[in-house]
Amino acid sequence: MPGTGVRVNSPLLTAPGAVAPFDGAPDQGVPWHFGDPFAEQRSAARSVAVFDRSHRGVIAVPGDDRLSWLHSLTSQHFAALAEGRGTEALVLDVQGRVEHHAVVANVGGTVYLDVETATTEPLLKYLDSMRFWSKVEPRDATAELAVLSLVGPEVTALLAKLGVPVPAAPDEAVALPDGGLARRMTWPGHDAVDLLVPRADLVAWWGRLTDAGARPAGTWAFEALRVESLHPRLGIDTDEKTIPHEVNWIGSAVHLDKGCYRGQETVSKVHNVGRPPRRMLLLHLDGSREVQPRTGDPVLLGERVVGRVGSVALHHELGTVALALVKRSVPVDAELLLGVDDRIVQGAIDPDSVPPDTPALGREAARNLGR
Repeated sequence: MPGTGVRVNSPLLTAPGAVAPFDGAPDQGVPWHFGDPFAEQRSAARSVAVFDRSHRGVIAVPGDDRLSWLHSLTSQHFAALAEGRGTEALVLDVQGRVEHHAVVANVGGTVYLDVETATTEPLLKYLDSMRFWSKVEPRDATAELAVLSLVGPEVTALLAKLGVPVPAAPDEAVALPDGGLARRMTWPGHDAVDLLVPRADLVAWWGRLTDAGARPAGTWAFEALRVESLHPRLGIDTDEKTIPHEVNWIGSAVHLDKGCYRGQETVSKVHNVGRPPRRMLLLHLDGSREVQPRTGDPVLLGERVVGRVGSVALHHELGTVALALVKRSVPVDAELLLGVDDRIVQGAIDPDSVPPDTPALGREAARNLGR
C-alpha cells in the first residue's frame, strides 16, 4: 500500500484499454500499455501522451534546514536550489557508488523526492538516521501524491487549455492550485512535464488530461522514450558497482562545484584524473529473432564478458534497443553479443551515444590535486 515502499496498484489498471504488465516486469501496478504501444510513442513524439507513473515513491522533506541538510547528504548543490526549482540527486556510498537516485522539486517550503518504489523505505530510513539536530521532518508522502508524466510538443498548450500552471524553463516547478506540483523535465524527449497530483484525485486528473487530448500511454512507451533519451534508471541500468560518471549523471544529478558529502572523493578523482571503467551506451539489437536479452545479462565481445545489459526496449523508430554498461576499452565498431543461452542476440553500439571524455589532468596537476 502507499506509504510503505511496496507496490502500489493504480486504479487506472481498470481504465478502458489498459493492459497490465507481465509477471516480472519492473513497473508492476500501473498500465503497461493501452493497446498500441507504438502509437503511444508516436503521440509522445508528435503531439502529447500521458503516462501513469503512480507506482513511484514520494518522500517529502519540509523544515527550515531542508536545503542545507540535503546539501550535506547528497551529490547535488541543494544550498543553491531556489524555490520553484527542480533537479536530480544521488546518495552515494563511501566508495562513490550509487545507492539512491531521486527526481527533486523545491516547492512551497518542502523538497519533494520521487524515487523508485523499492528504494522509498531504505532512503527514508537513511534520511531519518541523519537528522540529528537539523530542523527537518522527512516523511513518506506516497499516500499523498501520485506521479503522472506528460510528454510531447503539445504539452504546454494542453496544460494551458486546462488552466494548469505551466513551468516555463527546464527544471522549473510550480505548485498546483488544489495540491501537488508541476515540474518541467529535461527527459524523455524535449517536451515533458511531471505532475505530482493528490493521489485521491488521480483518476480525475487522468480524465481531465485525456479528455483534453492527451493519449493514454503505458510504461512500455515511456521506457522506450527514456532509453532513447539515454537516461539511466536505478537498479536496471546500474549495478552495485556503478559510479555516476558511467551513466551520464555528472551534471544532471551530481554538482561538481561542491564537496563534503559521502563519496565525493571518488567523484572528484574520476572526473579530474582518470576515466570511468565503464560507460553506458545505446545498443541497436538484431530484431530478426523473437527473443531479447534481459536486464543483468552479459555483453560479450567474442567469448569475453565486456559489459552488462540494462534496459531493453522496443522503440517505434529505432526498433529493439538497449542501454548497457560496457567497458570503455571496447571499440565503438565492435560486434557484440547480448544475453545467454537461447536469448543471445547481436548488438551494435550507436556512436552518437558515446559520451565525450573529460580531459585528463597532467601529471603535475594530478599530484597537486592530491595534496
